[in-house]
Amino acid sequence: MIRPILIHPDPRLKKLCDPVAEVTPEIVKLAEDMLETMYDAPGVGLAAPQIGVTKRLIVLDCSKEPEPQRPLVMINPEILWSSEDLSSYEEGCLSIPDQYAPVERPAEVRVRWTAMDGSVQEEQFAGLWATCVQHEIDHLNGKLFIDFLGPLKRQMITRKMEKLKRERARQA
Repeated sequence: MIRPILIHPDPRLKKLCDPVAEVTPEIVKLAEDMLETMYDAPGVGLAAPQIGVTKRLIVLDCSKEPEPQRPLVMINPEILWSSEDLSSYEEGCLSIPDQYAPVERPAEVRVRWTAMDGSVQEEQFAGLWATCVQHEIDHLNGKLFIDFLGPLKRQMITRKMEKLKRERARQA
């Protein structure tokens, strides 16, 4: 089921998310809905708070055509290691539509998470995958990519999002 994506500013996007205690059928359904929502948007990542659920759950798939899709569901993800090397990517966010800005982050990260089958996974990511997983984990900590920007740019984007929300409310 495709779920509505919250648009910034929304207080739920700034909350620290709770760990997932166990992989239940509800968590599996939530992850499936999140993947469907992410692909439909379309996006390369989505965090549970973006659909109003304050749980530590993210989904991502940074594969590019003609590669096969590689949907990842990460429950309680944590960054174990970050490279000293940095990379800058033009980031966007499904909760901040049509706004992009360069953000500098570690070029590589090692992440541990629980998979939907309850197993513990660990993998090192680089490039877009590294940027995306860091961006999504930030969401679980109430942080948005615009929090890395200067105050003027952040205010400008926030005002655009407030206007977008007013326009959408009028159309509803």
